[in-house]
Amino acid sequence: MIAEAGLAALWFAAAMALMQLAMAALGLRLKQDELAAAVRPVAIVQGGLAALSFGLLIVLFLQSDMSVLLVAQNSHSAKPWLYKFAGAWGNHEGSMLLWVTVLALAGAAIALLEKKLDRATLTATLGAQAFIALGFYAFLLIASCPFTRLDPPARDGLGLNPLLQDPGLAFHPPTLYFGYVGLSIAFSFAVGAMVTREVGAAFARAMRPWVLGAWVFLTIGITAGSYWAYYELGWGGWWFWDPVENASLMPWLAATALLHSVNVLAARDGLRAWTLMLAVVAFSMSMVGTFLVRSGILTSVHAFAVDPTRGSFILVLLALYIGGALALYGLRVGRVKAGQGFDLLSREGGLVLNNLLLSVILGIVLIGTLYPIVAQAMGDQLSVGPPFFNKAAGPIALALVAAMAAGPLLNWRRDHLNALLTKLTVPVTLAVLVMAGTFAAAPGIGWMEIVGLGLAAGLAVASFAPLWKRRLLRTPLFTWGMVIAHFGVAVSLAGMAADSAFTSERLVAARYGQPYYVGPWRVVLNGVAPVIGSNWSAVEGRVTASRGPVDGPMLLLRPQRRYYSSPPTDTAEAAISTRIDGQLYAVLGAQDAEGRWQLRLWWKPFVTLIWLGGGLIALGGALSLLGRVRRERRNAQRREEAEL
Repeated sequence: MIAEAGLAALWFAAAMALMQLAMAALGLRLKQDELAAAVRPVAIVQGGLAALSFGLLIVLFLQSDMSVLLVAQNSHSAKPWLYKFAGAWGNHEGSMLLWVTVLALAGAAIALLEKKLDRATLTATLGAQAFIALGFYAFLLIASCPFTRLDPPARDGLGLNPLLQDPGLAFHPPTLYFGYVGLSIAFSFAVGAMVTREVGAAFARAMRPWVLGAWVFLTIGITAGSYWAYYELGWGGWWFWDPVENASLMPWLAATALLHSVNVLAARDGLRAWTLMLAVVAFSMSMVGTFLVRSGILTSVHAFAVDPTRGSFILVLLALYIGGALALYGLRVGRVKAGQGFDLLSREGGLVLNNLLLSVILGIVLIGTLYPIVAQAMGDQLSVGPPFFNKAAGPIALALVAAMAAGPLLNWRRDHLNALLTKLTVPVTLAVLVMAGTFAAAPGIGWMEIVGLGLAAGLAVASFAPLWKRRLLRTPLFTWGMVIAHFGVAVSLAGMAADSAFTSERLVAARYGQPYYVGPWRVVLNGVAPVIGSNWSAVEGRVTASRGPVDGPMLLLRPQRRYYSSPPTDTAEAAISTRIDGQLYAVLGAQDAEGRWQLRLWWKPFVTLIWLGGGLIALGGALSLLGRVRRERRNAQRREEAEL
């Protein structure tokens, strides 16, 4: 009866969403405070019911209930418990139920925690959130039910895709979904503000923590997903511009622009209409990503759906939500009062430039991702890969980094060019020295890598400029967050440029005992032996590597070729040794007729800086969120004390 209980909870949650939407609409139209006030508890109940439904689905997977079709198709009784647990969302139906559960819980959190918005705007916000959830409930109940029974039950199940049998599955999709749904909250706030015409600093301060939280989770999810693909797929790269990777990058770009815009609105009451538009665009990008990954239009390890009916359903939702929001924006934006003005050379002007550059990159990624799909629909076959994205978006991204270095050094409202140039003297000098030194030491590398290393050095110094001449212990936590996040960008950029410029790769047909060289490393394949895992078998290479003298310290690498019987799949498990200055990466291939083993080797200098920087960016966002929340609480307490 667990499956039936989960389905019933899902139906009741959908009913609560419908009730929430109806009560919000009637309360606003009839101006009945009692009806509007009842929206809050309904939102909380809806969140609880959705969480119950998803929790019961997890129980079905943990119990290996093969009488449920979803469990039988995506799990196996012999799998470790972690993959049974994560398998609940390692499929189409479960991932969509996770989406709507996080969406409902976010609405409940707004109802419980939001105190800064006036009642009408909050009611409209909760109504918009219910409207979004209602479409996904309909999708699950009509086209993609996760609780369908299987008669007769399967014996053991077909198993989970082996590429998803990794701890990353327990971590990566939920963090991305928290980010996507956080953007739905920003979207709902924007719709609520447009409905009530209450767009100002108070609205921005209420929305900002949710945008920050969404941005932090998206950053974590993208960083974790990049490293997961890097070590799991055995291809030696950290970003391939795959359409599914782009599906998570596009919302992050829009959310980054929105975050900076909402800061201007909250602090200086500027960019009102632009902030509303970015809130719509950010959620639109999360919907586009959902359509790409869940519609079956793409073939990827991440893309679970293959039913065109589901894709059509999601496309209708996308058109309904995005089209409706854009129509509302078009109708109401003319009535949004202009915010405070500012000079072009000012902190606000720098943030506008930041927004424009991010928007251009977003446009490039969107066009490059969707164009092959549109061309295929028209009968043409083409692909848009890394060369296009690197050449089109790379220079703009470097310009964005340069603007990022200068932006925090500018004053609000207006500044003077001479003052800015004086502040930039040290960062610019360091950037030029690094570029000149890199060109002299390695003249054969590309110009973007040279400029990237120089800008990374300049930004690393400029990031700490907001702390100059300040009492560090009295500096607000959100200022520390900004500093750490910008420094994280510099660290990631340095890792990207170093990996692109200095990586060494070697593909060999290895004989036992024969040395091979990659970068500064001497590598020897000493043997290959069979090994058995919990639900797989493998052949494992014993690879030793030394650096410097032949009799120096040895590293032992154990790359594997695994075989999973359910479903039958071969995978390559990379062996990676992390050093302070990079990673040695080895992948074992097939054996040829002469007894040689294909062995692919990479030496990737400073590649770990990419993910270290991503972690710093997320940490900076989290500190900013904590600092903003603490300040708002202190201000609220002061207002309450003043009223007494």
